[in-house]
Amino acid sequence: MARIGLNLTTLILAATEIADNQGLEAVTLAYLAKKLKIQSPSLYNHVNGLPDLRRQLALSGLAQMSLDFRRAMADKSGDEAVEAFSYAYLAFARAHPGLYEATQRAAEPDDIEMKEAGAVLVQLALKALEGYGLKGDEAIHAVRGIRSMLHGFASLERQGGFGLKLDLDVTFRQLIHTFLEGTKAINTK
Repeated sequence: MARIGLNLTTLILAATEIADNQGLEAVTLAYLAKKLKIQSPSLYNHVNGLPDLRRQLALSGLAQMSLDFRRAMADKSGDEAVEAFSYAYLAFARAHPGLYEATQRAAEPDDIEMKEAGAVLVQLALKALEGYGLKGDEAIHAVRGIRSMLHGFASLERQGGFGLKLDLDVTFRQLIHTFLEGTKAINTK
């Protein structure tokens, strides 16, 4: 019988807190049960083991990212939309490093829910970039480019990869500006 008040949302919130404070690898069923002051077998009333818990974390993170991106991009287009998308991406990665890491896992081939959650982010990136007139493969290449750029920056920052004493926000602004100028140049060829 499930403990009163214990549900999947409670588990995900507690697991997110662990992931964000101690890293995704610290999220284990034993540690989560200890944090919630329950026995580990009680978790199986809500998740099917650690892989399912991490999948649920990823889905939660993707949903939150989508919401954050939509809010940031509301009523924006062109450079403003791409900048809003980019800053929302970095803000999420900074605020939720463990949850962000969980979102980076690739969906299993038969996991429709994960694929759909990831596709929402792709659609939001395409929406941010729609003012540049990119179509088909060019648009997808641009989405891959911005994702690579944002993930690379967020990952390097999280791992302490920027050792020089320069303002990272200035670097990030320059990175976005360079991306925007390059994206604009694609259509002038």
